[in-house]
Amino acid sequence: MQIEDRVRELVHEKIGDREDLFIVRIKMHTNRVLEILLDGDQGIAIEDCAKVSRHVGFHLEEEQALDHAYRLEVSSPGIDTPLLLQRQYTKNVNREVRVKTVDGAKREGKLLAVEEQHIVVEEKVKEKGKKAEMVSVEIPFEHIKETKVLISFK
Repeated sequence: MQIEDRVRELVHEKIGDREDLFIVRIKMHTNRVLEILLDGDQGIAIEDCAKVSRHVGFHLEEEQALDHAYRLEVSSPGIDTPLLLQRQYTKNVNREVRVKTVDGAKREGKLLAVEEQHIVVEEKVKEKGKKAEMVSVEIPFEHIKETKVLISFK
């Protein structure tokens, strides 16, 4: 069993009954950092991250699941972390996003909706000699390389 699979089981043991929390990513990096990214529909509290960290750390040590030293990091995705799951997109509806597509195009605008196969972004389009207008654009998930939430300090 891969270490990521065992960690996923341990995290589910700890947050299993909490339907508002979910795993974004579990990854053992080459620098021996075991990263667990958690999120919630209404955000995640530091106490939840601490509980998961203690639970996972205790069981990995008890089971001697790793034969080398490692650093365990449990946190929520940072402000500059791209959206990875459809559930994260849904959580960020009505926020400004920047979408990079696989063909290299960049789109910016308000995330209006998240459907099974695509997202809908409202972006400002300005044609030469005309007034800018707002246009809704569907972007299929399969065409998305990366999406980040834009932070406004207004």
